[in-house]
Amino acid sequence: MWRNCWVERGIEVDHVTIFRWVQRITPLLADAARFIRRSPGDRWFVDETYVKVNGVWRYVYRAIDQQGQVIDVLVSARRDAAAARRFFQRALRMLKVTPAEVVTDASPVYPAVLDGLVPSAWHHVERYANNPVEADHSQLKHRLRPMRGLRTDRTAQVIIAGHAFIQNLRRGHYEVGHEAPPKRRVAAAFTELARAI
Repeated sequence: MWRNCWVERGIEVDHVTIFRWVQRITPLLADAARFIRRSPGDRWFVDETYVKVNGVWRYVYRAIDQQGQVIDVLVSARRDAAAARRFFQRALRMLKVTPAEVVTDASPVYPAVLDGLVPSAWHHVERYANNPVEADHSQLKHRLRPMRGLRTDRTAQVIIAGHAFIQNLRRGHYEVGHEAPPKRRVAAAFTELARAI
């Protein structure tokens, strides 16, 4: 897709070059936009999915709120209490928002982690209650499927966090580009954010 845009303008660019640009520029754009990000809701849906990184399965911790805003993502080699704690610490530190309710699957690591980090939050575990984040995983999987694979954990973290950033831009969770029509929202946001970098 991106390659065709450049070819139309008479510039020949290899897909590897574009992939490197994505790895370098996406974190800069996300960092520039963090001050204009809308505050997430107080109901978080948390779950893990998995992706292959250099032929090895890695867990991806993801959380969304009740409006569909992706709160944070974390790529981890393990699915354990330490990884869950790292994920929640990172999300709480970055957003400075404490959820009133956290919906998870029945993984046994979550109660202790949540009691330690967010004791005031109601931990909700019920069949099908976690469906919003489960459905949201499919957006990520759909995007990663046509790629030729992720080679390192760092690359996976950047690409998956970048996907979350773009998803949030498209859904209007930033105070940038939200007045543009949905199909032009990302382009309008990038134009504004490019001035800030």
